[in-house]
Amino acid sequence: MKKFLIYVLIVLFLGLIGNIQTGFTKNVSGADCFYTRSLHYDAHGMGYWYSKEQGGIERITQIPYEKLACGHCHASSCDKCHKTEENGKFVYSLKIARDMKKNCLRCHARQKAMLGLMKKTGLPDVHFSKGMTCVSCHGGKDIHGDGKRYVSMREPGAVNVKCETCHKNNIPNTISHTIHRGKLDCTACHVAQTLTCANCHMDTMIKKKKKLFIPLHGWTFLINYRGKVVSGNIQTFVVGKGKTFMVMAPSFSHYIIKKGRKCEECHATNIVRQLQKGSINITWIKNERLVNLKGVIPIVEGVEYKSAFMDYKNGKWIPLKNAKKPLVQFAAFGKPLTKEQLQKLAIPFKSNQFKK
Repeated sequence: MKKFLIYVLIVLFLGLIGNIQTGFTKNVSGADCFYTRSLHYDAHGMGYWYSKEQGGIERITQIPYEKLACGHCHASSCDKCHKTEENGKFVYSLKIARDMKKNCLRCHARQKAMLGLMKKTGLPDVHFSKGMTCVSCHGGKDIHGDGKRYVSMREPGAVNVKCETCHKNNIPNTISHTIHRGKLDCTACHVAQTLTCANCHMDTMIKKKKKLFIPLHGWTFLINYRGKVVSGNIQTFVVGKGKTFMVMAPSFSHYIIKKGRKCEECHATNIVRQLQKGSINITWIKNERLVNLKGVIPIVEGVEYKSAFMDYKNGKWIPLKNAKKPLVQFAAFGKPLTKEQLQKLAIPFKSNQFKK
């Protein structure tokens, strides 16, 4: 009987130790770590909008996001950004993590291409021209998360940075700011242009795990987001035999100009007049190449945005024959401008009419 009691006590003790170890291991594995829920950790935002449940392109591909060639950008550990080599040994470094070229631009390819476009146009961004980098605005919370698993970087709370953080007290009291206050976001007038990834070739991504697209620029889209008009973008996809897809979403190109747009760049333009007719061609094929409409393009409810599509075969882009009308998705909490907003854009204004 005594031996039996001793045996029971030993079993209970070992069980207690086991429970303690299990709990300890659980913590070490990152279950309570902020970063493991961040968008940088698993790019959950892209997967969320890709899903068929959210009306994403999975409706066409029928392939789960996890099986696409998107994992190379996910920073699944601190090593991705902080690991470096010093004196023949691997160490963690805050300095290397802050290096925009060696870290941020490795994955944020669109922004890297935009920096190249700035040099090409000769029109500098007001922030990068002053030597600012990504971490000048994006702090640890934006990068590492705050413990909540957001479905998008556009979900409120996911990203802290905003223009007013630095410019709250030095916004000039101009006519434009007075008229548009509370209605337009800073990006609607101060984003110089947007770089679009057009004709993303899903078959190549699925079969060869390689991303192929046609870069287009020289335009800026306007879309509703959280009660304001913001800068937006589109992204088009080619899937399988003639199947196409189009995403419209809020987008910040990080290409900011100090002086905002003139009234006539948005109001009563040829683009606005075309939108009032119910459809507009935003891309077309010219001399076997995909070209795009230039200027400010509002994304309006009920309007058809016609786009030409290219297929990629034998190392060349060729016009896609018998392309089907694209399925359209509004992602990242973006919503089209209303007919009433379009009517206001149809009212002619000239910048010089407000000058004294």
